[in-house]
Amino acid sequence: MNLNLQNKVVLVTGSHRGTGAVIAKQFASEGARVIIQGPDQDGFAQAGDDAFDAHRVWGDLATDAGAELVFEQAISAFGVIDILVNNFGQADAGSWWNTSSEKWIDIYQVNVLSAARMIQHVVPQMKQLESGRVIQLGTIGSIKPNSKMPHYYASKGALANMTASLAKELSGTGITVNTVSPGLIRTPEMEASFRKKARAKGWGEDWASIEAAVVKEMFPNPTGRIATREDIADLVMFLASDRAGFINGQNVRIDGGSVDIV
Repeated sequence: MNLNLQNKVVLVTGSHRGTGAVIAKQFASEGARVIIQGPDQDGFAQAGDDAFDAHRVWGDLATDAGAELVFEQAISAFGVIDILVNNFGQADAGSWWNTSSEKWIDIYQVNVLSAARMIQHVVPQMKQLESGRVIQLGTIGSIKPNSKMPHYYASKGALANMTASLAKELSGTGITVNTVSPGLIRTPEMEASFRKKARAKGWGEDWASIEAAVVKEMFPNPTGRIATREDIADLVMFLASDRAGFINGQNVRIDGGSVDIV
């Protein structure tokens, strides 16, 4: 299937490392012109110097000035942005009883307002192009939150709500807006955490045994595994493509079928 992403200009926020870097690399492999973003000029080490061809921009998206700086660098480099992937965000530990008001505000700055800022910068020029894609990275916790980290799940719920609102606002413009909401993802940090838990619980040493135990105890799903970062990137690719032109305003879960039937 040809996704027709060749020469599309793609800005992936928070792509200096982690899942964002994998998403950016997948776009590059499809022939897109990729812009990766990090917090500062020195923050790109984990993306890999020679991992893929990409233009680098920097700025703190949790601030108005940082978001404007990122946009100005991107537009100066390519003149347009065809696809915006709002991947930048973070989780934060806490409970209902020990999470301060400041932490609630901080997580909204990072997970909600950073995306809103980039949308306000990027989407007006998409409207001039009469086409575009906005894809937000959420979590299945926006639908199925845990009791822990209420501020994090609330912020991701707000992101999904914002997606639906923006899709309606952009009716008839040729721009679609969707959220991708993964379950557990096998990142290096997540794998290290599960290996530590496995030693404590006697789940074994090899990853296959650990993954099977994690699925059984923590993340039951019919596929019997945890998502890879490439799984997430593949869905983002499809939603960014011409093939997904009739998918709009959705919060698309990618969780291996981990669905509660009510």
